[in-house]
Amino acid sequence: MGKTIIISNRLPVQLQIDNNTIKAIPSVGGLATGMKSVHQGGDSLWIGWSGLTDEEIPDGMSGKIDEALAKHGSSKVNLTTDEVDGFYYGFSNRTIWPLFHYFLEYAEFELESWETYKKVNQKFADAIVAKANEDDIVWVHDYQLMLVPQMVKEKLPDISIGFFLHIPFPSYEIFRTLPWRKEILQGLLGADLVGFHTYDYERHFLSSVKRLLGLEVSFNDIYLDDRIIKVDSFPMGIDYKKFSDAAKAHQQKAPEEHSELQQRLDAHKESTPDAKFLLSIDRLDYSKGIAKRLNAFEYFLNKYPQYKEKVRLIILAVPSRSNVPQYQLLKREVDELVGRINGEFSTVSWTPIWYFYRSMPFENLIDLYTSSDIAWLTPIRDGMNLVAKEYIATRTDKTGVLILSEMAGSANEMNESLLINPNNFEQIADAINQAITMPIEEQQERNDILQKRLERYNVEKWANDFMTSLKNQKEKSHAYVSKKLTDQLLNSVLKEYTTAKRRLLFIDYDGTLAAFHNDPQKASPDEELYELLDKISSQENTDMFLISGRDKETFTKWFLLKKYNMIVEHGVWLSKNGGDFSMLENVKKDWMEKIQPVLESFVDRTPGSFIEEKNYSLAWHYRKTDPDFGQKRASELNTVLTSLIANDDLSVLNGNKVMEIKSSNVNKGRAAMRMFGEADYDFVFAIGDDWTDEFMFQELPESAVTVKVGLQKTQAKYYVDGTKDVRKLLKRFVE
Repeated sequence: MGKTIIISNRLPVQLQIDNNTIKAIPSVGGLATGMKSVHQGGDSLWIGWSGLTDEEIPDGMSGKIDEALAKHGSSKVNLTTDEVDGFYYGFSNRTIWPLFHYFLEYAEFELESWETYKKVNQKFADAIVAKANEDDIVWVHDYQLMLVPQMVKEKLPDISIGFFLHIPFPSYEIFRTLPWRKEILQGLLGADLVGFHTYDYERHFLSSVKRLLGLEVSFNDIYLDDRIIKVDSFPMGIDYKKFSDAAKAHQQKAPEEHSELQQRLDAHKESTPDAKFLLSIDRLDYSKGIAKRLNAFEYFLNKYPQYKEKVRLIILAVPSRSNVPQYQLLKREVDELVGRINGEFSTVSWTPIWYFYRSMPFENLIDLYTSSDIAWLTPIRDGMNLVAKEYIATRTDKTGVLILSEMAGSANEMNESLLINPNNFEQIADAINQAITMPIEEQQERNDILQKRLERYNVEKWANDFMTSLKNQKEKSHAYVSKKLTDQLLNSVLKEYTTAKRRLLFIDYDGTLAAFHNDPQKASPDEELYELLDKISSQENTDMFLISGRDKETFTKWFLLKKYNMIVEHGVWLSKNGGDFSMLENVKKDWMEKIQPVLESFVDRTPGSFIEEKNYSLAWHYRKTDPDFGQKRASELNTVLTSLIANDDLSVLNGNKVMEIKSSNVNKGRAAMRMFGEADYDFVFAIGDDWTDEFMFQELPESAVTVKVGLQKTQAKYYVDGTKDVRKLLKRFVE
């Protein structure tokens, strides 16, 4: 087993340069803590930016930095000041961050920033490729590096890659506004496993993949060329024991051992024993809704005036991206709001809001968590929000109330908290009142459930679950029934082909010889295809059949003059050597007038769908519809048709974005076997892409060479990736 390579924008260490010496200090919290279980021992490497630009590294110190980082299992990616500005402060935080948090009005779409983002992502990918082997496992983190998976996969196609997004993935309607939306999706699909905090983000991602890239999605599997990409949700936990133990140790301290902040909190508790502390901790970011929270607090004091001098809101706003204009404006707005509300409501002995604009050491965070009666966390949009989990973990006596925005990812796991809409001031005011008046027993009952869940699904479990799923995905990708028709296997097939005395070939058309087209009538053969089929059909002792669900009129127009053997409408009609079509099966069509109105009603209600009328079957196409809506309508239609045709000896074929109703005694397998029985064939070949071709693969003898186009579950022995590979394969038959 190879090593594990972790990649994030920043390394989990802080560098200090002093008197020509380098010191690397491990970071605490967040991703660094979460990845401890994965990043340990000598079998792991963490790649990222050191935090120092090339211009900031003193001459001759780069090698010493590498040595200091190596002691912590880390390796740096070098970035210039311009690259950090364009990649991190530019595209990452002025385009992706606001867009993915639904602040479309703040999103900037600058081509120069995008080009820098691509360039820096390539730097990270190159750093991985330089250190990686094919048997390693790569785990890429977050929105700054969304192009890296594909860049690595291009150089190391067999390496196992996981990607985890720590922020929300927006709905398709928001994501589609990004000019480079397809490139971002393609970058992410270089991974074998794409992880999100919640099912909602997973669902949005899959929806965008279907709509923008047109890829086949089955539940949470994406089929891309010869790969299956799994998409799943893994809600990130915290180091529960660390916070719980710190809180227990804090409770045992004597008053004189308390920090200055804790002594200040204690003094206020003693002066007003029944007063309540409300705690709000966030980075100063517009997605956190701090300004809105302050306005809601003002609304609460006006709606419930009895709580004046009985509650205090403690706001800790951690500085963030202070050189981005929106953050500077937000800082000014929050400062002004705090000043105005305090000016309006303060009394001689009471200031309603304590406002801290700074980072706080871990010890002071524990002071705030253990002293606050209510944690009030109401982001407008948040990928997870671990502060909510940290607060609950520190409540050693199980008291305390968590008021949490339903827009935070953690809300999905924390239903026992008071969930609110951060835009609904009335609901927020009532929730604060409910929290203040909540009986101790109810608080403990709610928190007991929350604590057990958080302790069970901690950050280590999150990391291990992701890694286990990534390893399983690699095995699953290779566990399909069919094998890829590699050059080595093809050589073996060609040997059988050339030595055979009599050959029989069945070749599907749509999705096999020709790519799908929104209008089936426009997917006509090109000159190259005619030339290829001419060569195959003219070979001695070779019977080639084009076998398709197409109607006989279309194939008459396209192929009759070529005198190819043809089976159409799934086995109803047969034409040999340019002769007129004759019926292979005795089928009825009186049922069609009963089914036609049903299909027409679905066409009326499903924009983009249409009916194709064949001689003895009806097909409802939905390739041009919205993918999710089309699939939903197809499921409905399937239910309706199944009940309608129960006693009519009819069946429904669910093909590639098409549903076809036909006689039950007609299928490609039955037709193929009739042709097989007409001569003594010692080489049989069949290729197709659809469920309708599975009848052929199933019915033909065990010795037949059966090939599926695309990586899907199949009865075929082999598979090839797409229509281009089909033509390459058939060319080998005539070379």
